[in-house]
Amino acid sequence: MKRYGMVVDLNRCVGCQTCTIACKHANDTPPGVQWRRVLDVEYGSFPNVERLFLVTGCQHCADPPCVPVCPTGATRQRADGLVTMNYDTCIGCASCAVACPYQARTIVHEMAGYYGEQTVQEQRIAHEERIGVANKCTFCIERIDDAEARGLTPGVDAEVTPACSVACIAKAIRFGDFADPSSEVSQLAKDHRSFQMHAELGTNPQIRYLYEVPGSTPGRRPEPADADDEALSDPANPLAGARQPFWDYRAAMNFIIGGMTSGLAVVAWLAYAAGAFDFQFLRSVHVAAAAIMAVGLFFVFLKLGRKLRFIRVLLRPQTSWMTRETWFVAAFYPAVAADFLWPHPALAFIAALAAAGFLLCQARMMYASKGIPAWRVPLVPWMFAATGVFEGIGLLAIALALAGGHQNAISALAPAGMILAVANAALWRRYRATARASGIGPLSRRDLAAISPLLHLLGHAVPLVLFALSLVIAPAASILGGMAGLAAIAGGSWWKFMLITRACHQQGFAMPMIPQRGSGTRASPERLAFG
Repeated sequence: MKRYGMVVDLNRCVGCQTCTIACKHANDTPPGVQWRRVLDVEYGSFPNVERLFLVTGCQHCADPPCVPVCPTGATRQRADGLVTMNYDTCIGCASCAVACPYQARTIVHEMAGYYGEQTVQEQRIAHEERIGVANKCTFCIERIDDAEARGLTPGVDAEVTPACSVACIAKAIRFGDFADPSSEVSQLAKDHRSFQMHAELGTNPQIRYLYEVPGSTPGRRPEPADADDEALSDPANPLAGARQPFWDYRAAMNFIIGGMTSGLAVVAWLAYAAGAFDFQFLRSVHVAAAAIMAVGLFFVFLKLGRKLRFIRVLLRPQTSWMTRETWFVAAFYPAVAADFLWPHPALAFIAALAAAGFLLCQARMMYASKGIPAWRVPLVPWMFAATGVFEGIGLLAIALALAGGHQNAISALAPAGMILAVANAALWRRYRATARASGIGPLSRRDLAAISPLLHLLGHAVPLVLFALSLVIAPAASILGGMAGLAAIAGGSWWKFMLITRACHQQGFAMPMIPQRGSGTRASPERLAFG
């Protein structure tokens, strides 16, 4: 079986950007969209400096993280390893974009021209099927598919080779079949003078970067100052990841509202099972949870690039946590409606189970976003689940306070609220303490540090104290419990919103090996010896 990929020679690339123009011309990408990019990277300070150019784009990974997260099956992997896009199936949810560690995906939501209004030529080559959906480099898949019919070989015959490789003036981009040991790319990569971008993530990307020229330019590891926190804290550094632009406040509102309402449905059923209140009150709480959850789901609908295709979100339950979340929603609402029309504890239990599944899917959805280091930490699912339950306790405490006459129920709820306040504080502290070791970059770590003081005060300490006071001051238990609930919800909403919209820097780029070339101490040993 063929396995197409590229070899990029860091010593040959001169940063001319011909490959980016060739890609744009061949694929008719709109303004601001470059499927093939070349980063201008500078190391050191005068006179010990080095400059090189890094070609980036979709890596067509052997284990692509963008494929399993897609809820519609629009992103797939072919037998030859190419990761493809079906624009007619994509709903523009951007799950693939936040899952990609290589910043290779874009979503354009409206047609635009380079000079304001589109020219006649731009109108003729416009691809309306790409509007509102994810798109990326395809390795010029049409050419590759045409190769077999014409009896040609991609990487050898220019007509069936990706445009960027054909156009490269320095032959820095080579394309071919890695499964063929005699191919040029296999020969170039076999001597281990190449690396894969972010190989530690297990994606096995199919672009390999050559960093050494035998007898001329050796390779070396970057110096500590090249990739330390100071260097990667500079947003102007092309290797530092920018904040992801795909999941904005609308996505955050779904995680905030969905988490607290699913937690409410679960906690309410547990409290009912423990005898804290009657079945009629449980039914009312479940109806309220469903109504509030609908607001969060509406925000998700607003986020979709192709809203009229939303039903296709149900198509990939085997791998997509977004699809699974939707199926749990499809179970939750009928169960709540049936329980409202034909009251029965079994229906309430089904609703609670569906809500628990919804909360789990939300937590796992964040964890599956491999392109955002702050989201893919193993503690993140636990944090989302624990916060959802804590917020559910808070919402239930507010509901009990508003209903009146439930002081005993609030007193019974308070110990659980205190435990969850401590547990959430411990999880957040552990998350921050292990942030660097977990691969979270300095920019996101700085954002997390800014979040922490208010979170610990409002989201942990205040609910803990108020729940404790509700146990001591019985006449004010309802008011204190309701206030504790408000604080718990405010804290949980705060950190989730900030994590999704602020501490959300993308993976960025890294070079474990670079050419030993430049000036001063960074010049190649052969050049120094010659001088």
